[in-house]
Parts: sequence; C-alpha cells; structure tokens
Amino acid sequence: MSDLRELLRSRLFRRLFGTRLVGQFGDGVFQVALAAFVVFSPEKEATAGDVAEAFALLLLPFTVIGPFAGVFLDRWRRRQVLLYANLLRAVIVAIVATQVLADDSSWLFYTSALTALSCNRFILAGLSAALPQAVDNERLVVANAVSPTAGTLAATLGGSVGVVVRALVGSGVHANALILGVAALLYTATALVARTMPPDSLGPDERPERSTWSELKIVVRGLWQGLRHLRERKAAAAALVAITANRFCYGLTTIMVLLLFRNTFNDPHDTNAGLRGFGVAVAVSGVGFFLAAIATPVILRHIRLSTWITVCMAGSGIALAASATWFRVGPLLAGALIAGFFAQGQKICTDTTVQRNVEDAYRGRVFSLYDMLFNGAFVAAATVAAATIPASGKSLTLIYATGAVYIAVGLAYAWFCSASRWAHQERSSATAVS
Repeated sequence: MSDLRELLRSRLFRRLFGTRLVGQFGDGVFQVALAAFVVFSPEKEATAGDVAEAFALLLLPFTVIGPFAGVFLDRWRRRQVLLYANLLRAVIVAIVATQVLADDSSWLFYTSALTALSCNRFILAGLSAALPQAVDNERLVVANAVSPTAGTLAATLGGSVGVVVRALVGSGVHANALILGVAALLYTATALVARTMPPDSLGPDERPERSTWSELKIVVRGLWQGLRHLRERKAAAAALVAITANRFCYGLTTIMVLLLFRNTFNDPHDTNAGLRGFGVAVAVSGVGFFLAAIATPVILRHIRLSTWITVCMAGSGIALAASATWFRVGPLLAGALIAGFFAQGQKICTDTTVQRNVEDAYRGRVFSLYDMLFNGAFVAAATVAAATIPASGKSLTLIYATGAVYIAVGLAYAWFCSASRWAHQERSSATAVS
C-alpha cells in the first residue's frame, strides 16, 4: 500500500493511469455496442458466422499488429501517440455510429470497426511502453500489477454500463448508436487526459537510426529466429502447441455458449436478456481464472508443470462433455467456471515453462509468437465455428469432438514430456558410462 501511495503522488503516473482508466472504460462500452449490433440485434437472427466475424474483428489487431507496434512506439513520441490515436478512434467510432444508424453491416462497417480496434492496439502498447518513464525502477513491479489490472476492471465496468444503458434505452439501432456515441466521447476525454502530460514526458529517449522499413524487417526476422529457437527448446514448443489447442477449443465453446444464450436459453427477440446471460457466463469464467491464480502455485508445489498442463487439458475436455450436453443454464455455468479454472491454470504453467526454457536473448521474440498463436487460435476457432455451429448453439457432435481434442492433445503432450524425460535420462546414462 505504501508503494501504491507513492505511485499516486507522482503527477505523471496519475495522468498516465487516468489515460488508461478512461480509455479502457471506453473500450468496454465500445465492445458492448459492437456485440449488441452484430450479435444481439433483435432485427436480425444471429448466426455462428456473425459471432465469428465479431470475435475475429476484436482479435485480429492483437494477432497481426501487436508484434509491429513497438517499431513505431520506439520512433514516435508516446504522449503524441496516446493523444492522436485516441482522437482518431473517437472520430472513427463516430463514423461507426452513423453506419449503425443506417443499419449498415457491410464490409465498410467492419473496416471502420477494425481500424478503431487497431488504434486500440497501439494505445495499449504505448501505455505499457511509457510506464517506465513515469515510475522509478523500485516501484515498476507494483505499477505493472496495478495498471493493467485496474484497466481490465475499468473495461469490465464500461461493458456493464453499456449493458445497463442499452437495457434502459432499448435494443434497436438507435440504442446501439447512442452507446457508440458515448464511447466516442470517452475516447475524446481520454485524449484530453493524455494532453495534460508534456509532449516529451513519455519518451522515447533515443530513436533508432535505422529506417522504419529496416526495423519492420528486423521484427519479421526476429519472429523467424524465435521460431527456430523453439525447435531447440522442445519443452517450451510443446507447451505452446498445447496452449494453442486449448485456446482453439475454448474459442469454439465460447461461441457456442454465446449462441445458446442468444437464441436458445432466451427469446431471440429479447436480446438484452441474451446479452446479460452471456455476461454472467463470462463473469463466472473470470471467477475460475481468479481461483486458478490462487490454486495453481499451491498445486505446483506437489506436481510437475507438465503434469498440471495435462490435467488441465483432460479436465477441460471432461468438464465440457459433462456440462454442455445438458443444454441448461446451470450446468453450463458450472462448466464455464471449471473451463476458466483449467484454462488459466494451463496458461500460468505455459508462461512459466517458456520463461524457464527459452534463453533471455530470445524471450521477447518467443513471447511475441506466443501472443500471435494465442489470439490466432481464437480467430481460427471462429472460422471453424462459422461453418459448423448452428444458430441455436446446440451441437452434440461438436461438443464431443472438441472434448476429444482437449483430451487427445493433453495425452499427446503427456506422452511427449514422458518420452523426452526418458530420452534425456538415456543420454545422461550414456554420458556417465562413457
């Protein structure tokens, strides 16, 4: 608490922190408005394809743009990025609002929304890159713990406010456009908060001498080098393959749950009820994430990281098959809690495995690949969902197939880890004999 009080005494940190909180609150409002228009609009029947488009829209900037954002953030003044990127996305969101009013869901609407979300990728990366300029090294760990967590809570609160506003003003295109207008105002307010910081206060202190094109080629080369390094670090590579499979399966089940709440558990015309129900499922899954963060360090005192990854994969598959086949709200929420618990437990183990097995010189590049795989798997799941899940969300075949993938990948991972340990022991024995 004393470190936090010291942080808040810093004027620059307070303003950077305020920029994050207001901006991510706006993100929550914006994302609810997008979901309401694309998926929870009473004028149209939501299909798996619509849901897939919405998720792909949200995650593609993180998958494609993320690794390259740093090139520009090390060249442009970060305070200016926070100012102008927020003003730009306020204008774009206002354009999206007019498209919603016109009930335009063509490629122009998706292009506008994708541009706004791409701005968001730069802003979030800029906030993280700027933090060391506002905080001394002794309190950087506390700042890193507080800022992103508070930002996530602000986004959740913004989403909740968006749901409440929509419930109060109705569920048509006018309501969605109003919520988007609120998001545009919040982004404008975020730019005004950023403007209170001096232009050069957030760095960068030194700018690269190489051209931007050279830097971009270095990023691509670095990702390739990280991939080659993983070929020599099989424990890390295997953990990444397992978490990618987990994320793919988690994406499929998330889209299935959304459609169940939208079209099966509630009247398809009562879209506010569907949105609230899906929000509850997300919150319950979030509780599972929190419980995993507490339980996993305790569990790992008694078993290997690889063993817990296997348990998480197999447990997810069993929980999915046991809970979702009832197609009722209660069992589904129980399954969401367990799935969230195992998903976060596996991610903690994967992060640790990569950190321990990858050389420091390659760690940043490998984590960039990790980020791309993690988000790209969800986009791939959305593509498969669009072709396989009915609008009702009910598909026993897909449930069992997804559960089988969870269990099969978990068992394959366990076999690989066991074989690798056996091979290592064989090599060690041969070395000792010689």
